[in-house]
Amino acid sequence: MDEFPILDALTGPEDLKDMDSEALRKLADELRQGLIKTISRVGGHFAPNLGVIELTVALYKAFDLPHDKVIWDVGHQCYPHKMLTGRWNRLSTIKQYGGISGFLRRDESPYDLFGAGHASTSLSAALGFAKARDLKGSSDRVVAVIGDGSMTGGMALEAMLNIGDLKTDMTVILNDNNMSIAENVGALATYLAKLRLSPVYQRVENKVKRTLSKDGLLYRTASGAKHAATHFTAPANTGLFFEELGFQYIGPINGHDIEFMVAVFEHAKQLKGPVLLHVLTTKGKGYDPAEADQRTFHAVTPFTIEDGKMEKKSSGTTYTQAFVEALNNEAETNEKIVAITAAMPDGTGLAKFQQKFPNRYFDVGIAEQHAVTFAAGLAADGFTPVCAIYSTFLQRAYDQIVHDVALQNLPVVFGIDRGGLVGDDGATHHGVNDIAYLRHIPNFTLLSPKDTYEMQEMTRWALRYGRGPVALRYPRGSSELIAENPAPIEYGKAEVLQEGDDIALLAYGPMTATALEAAKMMAEKGIRATVVNARFAKPLDADTLLPIMERTGKVITLEDGIVHGGFGSAILELLSERNLTGIQVKTIGLPDHFVEHGSIPILRNLCGMDTLGVLTVAGTLLQRDLAPSVPVESVLRSS
Repeated sequence: MDEFPILDALTGPEDLKDMDSEALRKLADELRQGLIKTISRVGGHFAPNLGVIELTVALYKAFDLPHDKVIWDVGHQCYPHKMLTGRWNRLSTIKQYGGISGFLRRDESPYDLFGAGHASTSLSAALGFAKARDLKGSSDRVVAVIGDGSMTGGMALEAMLNIGDLKTDMTVILNDNNMSIAENVGALATYLAKLRLSPVYQRVENKVKRTLSKDGLLYRTASGAKHAATHFTAPANTGLFFEELGFQYIGPINGHDIEFMVAVFEHAKQLKGPVLLHVLTTKGKGYDPAEADQRTFHAVTPFTIEDGKMEKKSSGTTYTQAFVEALNNEAETNEKIVAITAAMPDGTGLAKFQQKFPNRYFDVGIAEQHAVTFAAGLAADGFTPVCAIYSTFLQRAYDQIVHDVALQNLPVVFGIDRGGLVGDDGATHHGVNDIAYLRHIPNFTLLSPKDTYEMQEMTRWALRYGRGPVALRYPRGSSELIAENPAPIEYGKAEVLQEGDDIALLAYGPMTATALEAAKMMAEKGIRATVVNARFAKPLDADTLLPIMERTGKVITLEDGIVHGGFGSAILELLSERNLTGIQVKTIGLPDHFVEHGSIPILRNLCGMDTLGVLTVAGTLLQRDLAPSVPVESVLRSS
């Protein structure tokens, strides 16, 4: 007997049109069990997807896909969407190299209408689709699905203001589960909480269901339908915020009652102008451990279904843990240190800072632009703000970094987590641009540690620097201790780890370990390499680096970021400024294209950023065959 008969037979969302309520409920059960079974084996985003199963089924029953267009926000909750749009049989490959993406991708499916991996984009994109429809004179409905966490992003509010002003036909589904990755913060979250707790919601749902089953209120004119939906399902003034922005508000709606949602969706799509459906869901719905611990089960490694116990993500101290430990130690004696996160207290490690210093901890929600200028204001009035944000998300605050921090030379410390390749989250999350987009900004200091011990030392140095903005960049995961007695951190000073006259390997940050391993393998071939831990990408230690480059005449730079504009470019610029010619320089880093998802060893190998890649480049410079006798890493390259 087939375990998932309905799901296995499904060819696309069009099949839902012929299903009755009982079949839809069975399909939702299969989606939930299929999701639990698969993600328990391979890992991935979990609790958000469990929470939107009934919502997705009802949505694809009520709307006419692919004629109608559904735009999803972030992508944390896109797995049921993928399962219903022809990718159920590939779900076990999700976020693996060569498998399907964990987010929305236009090149993966015609149902993925707009790529998403960052929050708060769906409303703006959906408005673009709606106005394109108007200009073409077509009749499709456009739906944006956005979570209450994504609503904390300023971009979402900007889009709502524009949507309300343009008054085009468009449906917004607010998936309200009272969570981002962690608990939501901010005034909007408080407002939505009041709507969720409304006693009127509890006593009118049955009455609304009875109304929807008749030729009644929701079959009237658009204005009558609006009044009926809004004022039957909500108390007086509920939804007033959205109404004042120009939306017709319907809700709150039980997001796990398929029949109820289908009826509301069917009638709401007949309304003219912008409509907002406020749907209440439970993150982790249907799996007890995920409902009980929604933060931990937001994204998971493989786990045991019976008890929810997960595989450990890494062993040893991570860079993030080292950063927060040093930060907390410094904050013990410096009351001017404050910490800011943009809805990532767990990922950035700042939850531990919050526990010790709650009055000096600020979660601003998904609002990186605000976070940076908020930090600038604190710095301008004598504090030492630490703004801990993932590299890929910091891109959103570029103008604030330039205009509000650097231009005024304010001592904001940026803890840039997830610098470099991050693995299975893929192109939307690889933190590979920060070296290039920060290095050219005046007044900035850029540094990166080679291991977790140096991470702590650099954190202490950055907090005590105080003469301008500092970008401290570090990767995901842990590291081996590279040097037992490292030189102390000094402004703009590199660290020479070993000397040699044949070739110089200049490494920035965690790529230092790769440089040392390559140098060790070169030594087996009689090649003596100088290995330098640059520590700083800005300023460069010209006094140390130039003599080494002149002596060896052959240089390889290594970085875990895009080559163009990065650390290697800085070395080439230095040689150009000093009019030094005849020195051969090869740069190793990310190429000029977006890198797919997959394990970090595979991705580094494919980009030529592993030990084998360094040996290949060094062999070209030295005109020697430096291939290792047992090329273990070449197995990855062919995989």
